Amino acid sequence: MKLERSIELYTKGKRNLVGSVNSPVRAFKSVGGVPIFIEKAKGSKIYDVDGNEYIDFVLSYGPMILGHRNSKVERAVEKALKKGYTFGASTEAEIKMAKLVCEAFPGMDKVRFVSSGTEAVFSAIRLARAFTGKNKIIKFSGCYHGHSDALLVAAGSGLATLSIPGSAGVPDEAVKNTLIAEYNNIDSVENHLANNNDIAAVIIEPIAGNMGVVQPTSEFIQELRDLTKASGVLLIVDEVMTGFRSKFGGAQELLGIEADITCLGKVVGGGFPVGAYGARNEIMEMVAPLGNMYQAGTLSGNPIAMTCGIATLKELKKQNPYDKFEKTAAFLERELLAAAKEYGIDLQVNRFGSMINPFFTKEKVVDFKSAQTSNTEQFKTFFWKMMEHGVFLPPSQFEAWFLGTAMTKRDIYKVRSAIKIAMKAVAEKKK
Repeated sequence: MKLERSIELYTKGKRNLVGSVNSPVRAFKSVGGVPIFIEKAKGSKIYDVDGNEYIDFVLSYGPMILGHRNSKVERAVEKALKKGYTFGASTEAEIKMAKLVCEAFPGMDKVRFVSSGTEAVFSAIRLARAFTGKNKIIKFSGCYHGHSDALLVAAGSGLATLSIPGSAGVPDEAVKNTLIAEYNNIDSVENHLANNNDIAAVIIEPIAGNMGVVQPTSEFIQELRDLTKASGVLLIVDEVMTGFRSKFGGAQELLGIEADITCLGKVVGGGFPVGAYGARNEIMEMVAPLGNMYQAGTLSGNPIAMTCGIATLKELKKQNPYDKFEKTAAFLERELLAAAKEYGIDLQVNRFGSMINPFFTKEKVVDFKSAQTSNTEQFKTFFWKMMEHGVFLPPSQFEAWFLGTAMTKRDIYKVRSAIKIAMKAVAEKKK
C-alpha cells in the first residue's frame, strides 16, 4: 500500500491548514498514520492520490448512498450548472425538493432548507424554544448533533450529570441549559423532567451513529415519545445521518414514533452541502417570514444542491434498495462475527438498515458507556489491514460504516476476504 503522495500532501498542507485537514476525523488520529488524500471516486470505488483503489464504506459519511457520480444525478447537476451556481433568490427546485421531503415524513407539513446538519439542528432547537417559550434541552451522551456551542457537552457517569463544555472556547453559560441523559435509559430523562420545569425539547439520534451504530430499545423510544408528549416537551429527532438510509423517509417511522421536529442532511443533498428541519404547520409557521423565530442563509436552498438532492431522492425511490441493504448488512455481520470467533477476538456487531459497524468488545453495546469498552488498539490494527486490502473505512471505532447501492456482490465478497485477513492480524498482534 503506497502512501508517499498522501504523506507529501499531509506535510505540505500543515503549513496553511489546521492539522492539514478541515475536519478532525480526517486527521486519522485515532488510528495513527497520516490522512489519506483522495483524488477521485466512481460507483462503489474511491481512489487516493497514490493510486490505491478502495471499496468505499465511508461514502462521505452517508450522502453518497447511490455511489459516486451516479449517471442520472450527474446529468441533472451538469444541466443545472449551465444555468448558474447561486442566485440569492428563490428557485422552483426548492419547491420540488420540499414536496419530496415532506411527503416522505408523516407529520411534516413544511420544511426549511439550510446548508449543513449543524445548522439544521441549532435552528431546530431555536424553533423549539420559540414555540414552547422554554429554554432547556435534553441531549443524550454519545449522540452528536453538530458543533454548535450548546451541544458540545461532555456527560459524566451519573444519570443526572452536570453540563460541562466539551470543547475549549465554549463558555459555561453556553451549555447551562443543556442537560445530559443516558441513551436507552428512560429513568435519566424522567429525572431531568421531574427536576426542571423549563425544558423545551429532547433531541436524539433515532439510531446513534457517532458512538458507533447503537439502536434504541423499542420500550425506550416509545416511552420517550410518550413522556415528552405528556410533559409538553417537543421531541427533536436528528435524522441527519439516518434520513433515507433505512427506508424512503426516516428511521423514526420504522421505530414507531413521530417527531415534533425532524432534522435532515447527508442524503438529501446527494453529496452537496444541504441540511433541513421540518415539522407540522403550527410549529414551522413560527419561522420567519411567517413568524418571529429568525433564521436565514444566503446559500440555503442553493439551486445546484437542490437539483442534486432531487435527482438522488428520485433515483433512490425508484431503486428502493432497502431490502438489499438489509441482506448485505446481515451478511457482513455474519462474516465479522465468524472471523472474530475463528481467531478468538471479542466482537459485537450493531447494524440498522444501511448502517453497520463492529465493536471490539465482549460487552453488548447499548449506549456510549458500553461503546467505550471497545479495544481501540485492536480496531486500529483491523482498520489498517482492511485499508491495505482495498476497503476504505471511517478512521474511528466510533463511526458507522455505510452501504451504497453501487456496491456489487464482487465488492462484498472482496470485503469478506479482507475481514478474515484483518481479523487474523488482530489476533496475531494480540499475542
